[in-house]
Amino acid sequence: MLHELRIKDFAIIDELTLTLDSGFLVITGETGAGKSIIVDAVNLLLGERSDATLVRGGADRAVIEGIFAIPPALQAEVHALLEAEGLDGEAPDEVILTREVRSSGRSQARINGTTCNLTVYREIGGMLVDIHGQGEHLSLLRPAQHIYLLDRYAGLEDARAGFKEVVRALDQVQAEIKSLLTDEAALARRVDMLQYQVQEIDTAALRPDEEDELQQERNRLVNAEKIAELATEAQYALLGDMGETAGVDLLAQAAIDLSRLAKLDPTIAEYAELAESLSAQADELARAVRQYRETIEYDPHRLDQIEERVEIITRLKRKYGGSIEAALAHADKARAELESITHSEERLAELRTQENRLLRQIGTLAAQLSAKRRAAAQQLTGAIVRELDELKMQGARFEVQIAWEDDPEGCFVEDRRLAFGPTGIDQVEFYMAANVGEPLRPIAKVASGGETARIMLALKSVLTHADQVPTLIFDEIDQGIGGRVGALVGQKLWRLSDRHQVLVVTHLAQLAGFGDAHYRVSKHVQNKRTVTQVQRLDDQGRVDELAEMLGAETDSARQSAYDILMLARRLKEGRRLETTA
Repeated sequence: MLHELRIKDFAIIDELTLTLDSGFLVITGETGAGKSIIVDAVNLLLGERSDATLVRGGADRAVIEGIFAIPPALQAEVHALLEAEGLDGEAPDEVILTREVRSSGRSQARINGTTCNLTVYREIGGMLVDIHGQGEHLSLLRPAQHIYLLDRYAGLEDARAGFKEVVRALDQVQAEIKSLLTDEAALARRVDMLQYQVQEIDTAALRPDEEDELQQERNRLVNAEKIAELATEAQYALLGDMGETAGVDLLAQAAIDLSRLAKLDPTIAEYAELAESLSAQADELARAVRQYRETIEYDPHRLDQIEERVEIITRLKRKYGGSIEAALAHADKARAELESITHSEERLAELRTQENRLLRQIGTLAAQLSAKRRAAAQQLTGAIVRELDELKMQGARFEVQIAWEDDPEGCFVEDRRLAFGPTGIDQVEFYMAANVGEPLRPIAKVASGGETARIMLALKSVLTHADQVPTLIFDEIDQGIGGRVGALVGQKLWRLSDRHQVLVVTHLAQLAGFGDAHYRVSKHVQNKRTVTQVQRLDDQGRVDELAEMLGAETDSARQSAYDILMLARRLKEGRRLETTA
């Protein structure tokens, strides 16, 4: 519900803060005092088109801010949208809408202090408030919402959600069919490209560790002469050459001499063992170096082969992912896609079978949904006609029209193929004839003024359990109706406040008497400027205000005003007793 409304520099309102409770709230005041301006401010707060003329003269901007308490039934839906747009606030059960209009004509919308686009802003506002006046925010006047209202009335939300899941499964199947039916020439080109890529990678016979091995061999061949020279020197140092004494022999002689010495002086036995070990290792090293030297040779032909192979690997890495592993993975993926394309006709046949089965399942579920909606529509029609009779619109007719549309590619319902969507095969719209002899027409075009207000009130009264919008605002709902009907309208509006916060701007005392809270709008001149003020009335203030609304400030008028309040109080108390009984 709307908990607090702040208006600054808007039209003739300089600064106004309204703290609002739940229940049935009435706003009254003299013509021109600014009652409807408050409703206009709420319209702007909910996303209506802005206009620089709305900014109070001499001010650089107008600001309207509303603090809304989110009822538990709406919190999940509202927070899902806020979270998706990064607009979460600090309190999970509260949202703050702010609209700012500059004197230049530019406007800004904020949710919880964060600037957002107007589409999201309006969507959030539409969840929180319905305004009857200009009609822009009245969900009952939007035909697209009628099927949802009917489903809530009939308790079909879960059935519709289950149906939507089947439609989603069909969408996935049809998307794959569409993919397989891509232009044949493009598909053929794709096959050629995939075959070339697979052949190119397979022909190269890549191995994951091959590049390192080739690089090592390449380094040896490129440096073969230097390697051979160093290996030869090492071999000569160990084995000797050209009459020089070999290092191995010198170590062997040293080991023999130390062994003999150890027999004379046991304290150096450790050195003798070390010399013997070094001599054996040097001998082993010498043989290894000689064998290594014998393998070294310069092979220009092998070097060319390696260079060519490295070039092939480098090219394939560059084309297919930057590594041998990536190139091999690309080949596997290409083979899998080729396999899929090769067997696309078989897959297409499978998908066509699935599509047909799902279309028949959708048709069955949609027909079941439609039958339940038609039964609920009859009940809804009767209930609304009874409400209209009570509101002195005898002879008015209401009808829920449910239509089907043929579609050669639609779901199967008996011997027909019908268009369908996530909600089923039904196209639901509320129709109305306000007066005897008039044809039924869409409810948004049926009437204006007081008739429209009463029609909306009848719909709201019947659909109160289905309509989840927490705050309802009615402006000029009393247009064209008298005191007798006004009392009845007031009673019905008060009953709506069981499930909604209801704000009504009215000139009718009999209607205002049912308010749980009463606000009086007045204007006066301050510093040579007209300003609007709003005062919450106490019991005596209400009697005085209702007496003025009755057209006199006499004792008899005050008595009538008092009687209106007492009658409303008795009817409300009686209603409460019925409810709790």
